[in-house]
Amino acid sequence: MRKSIKSVLLIACLFSWTAMFASSPTEELHKALTNDHKLIFFGDGSTPSADSIRNVIENFYYDQFRSFQDPAAPYFLFMSRDTDLAMGIGGMVRMRGYFDWGGSVDIPGFSPYFIPVTKDPLTKNNLGTTPAGTALFFRVIGRNKRLGDYQLYIEANFNGYQSRDFHLKKAYAILNDWTVGYAPSTFGDGAAVPPTVDSNGPTMKMDATNVLIRYMHTFKKSGIVLAGSLETPSMSIQEDGEETAARNQYIPNIAAMVQYEWAHDEHVRLSGILRFLPYRDLITQKNHQAVGYGVQLSTVFRIIPALKFYGTANTGKSYTNFGGDFLLGKYDLVADDKTPGKLKTTPGFGYFLGLQYNFTPNLFMSATFGQGRYLPTQDPIGTDYKYGLYSATNIFWNVTPRIMFGAEFNIGKRQDFNGEHGWARRVGALASFSF
Repeated sequence: MRKSIKSVLLIACLFSWTAMFASSPTEELHKALTNDHKLIFFGDGSTPSADSIRNVIENFYYDQFRSFQDPAAPYFLFMSRDTDLAMGIGGMVRMRGYFDWGGSVDIPGFSPYFIPVTKDPLTKNNLGTTPAGTALFFRVIGRNKRLGDYQLYIEANFNGYQSRDFHLKKAYAILNDWTVGYAPSTFGDGAAVPPTVDSNGPTMKMDATNVLIRYMHTFKKSGIVLAGSLETPSMSIQEDGEETAARNQYIPNIAAMVQYEWAHDEHVRLSGILRFLPYRDLITQKNHQAVGYGVQLSTVFRIIPALKFYGTANTGKSYTNFGGDFLLGKYDLVADDKTPGKLKTTPGFGYFLGLQYNFTPNLFMSATFGQGRYLPTQDPIGTDYKYGLYSATNIFWNVTPRIMFGAEFNIGKRQDFNGEHGWARRVGALASFSF
């Protein structure tokens, strides 16, 4: 009898919970954002219908490579009365503060790569603040009878106190299924990255931005998305100028992805990258072309309406120049200690998992854990980075659709091949205002 009563109560709780979240919390917050716009119409004619306006506004939010760190659609929207052209100018003011103890990371982002393995009383604790992530952006969305749908996007960021510079973050144009410009790599999946206060995010997050040309097509009935791109290459190798030297890269990176999506914020994606890494053997006076590759499987979906799962795993050889801890060192090609003048690709893997629980559409918590590991095929230097662990536990509160506060606890570890390791702990806070 008691078991029956408990079962009934559990079912009643589940039904009431589902009713409270008739649509997902993400969708509720999205609706609040889409309704929070100041529209300014221009051109002749009457004001367009509410459905036409909403369809145009939705285009400002649709982006296969959007991440939690990206700004929301602009508050001020200029729209033609025939809805063939819409323009938005917006920005974000973002302030972060953080405190490290028991081992500090000497950068605003929390990265295991920079955790010291030797205790130093001079760097035991650290207090920092930064406005990094403060941004201005400009987006135009239009429709031309001859060319079809097009979009223009420009975003620039402020880095922070030390450099105080203003640099270009994205600049691209989209014409139907084609994208040309400085845009997120096809190899990445920003939507599958859990939310963090920390600007760096989980280790082995593939978030490179490159000048590229991309074709991407969405089969709306089946939910399949296919994309392929040619991207401007770059590399960082362990050349010494005596036995080996880097050569100019002349073959673009080739990236592709296939995705199945069943909701606007739920999908599974398989992506890959092929890289060409040229160098010269100064001993034999011969040129060589090493080839690196990466494969990534990523997903984001709701387990129940209030609970969302994030997951990403990647592996390959010399693919890590696209993000993560290995981006911070010269790990594209490393010296072969058995053959002077030869450079080798570097195998490795990484993963991160995250959960997000919404108490209400405006209040949620998330937890993230990830690891990046270097797998050399030869005996490495003892002080080389072997692996890093990253974790984040946070809470976010959207006071309004465009004002957000967050707090977070990070803990991470750096492990070297010689057995030495270091831990770092951080508490951070975030205040974000967008317009």
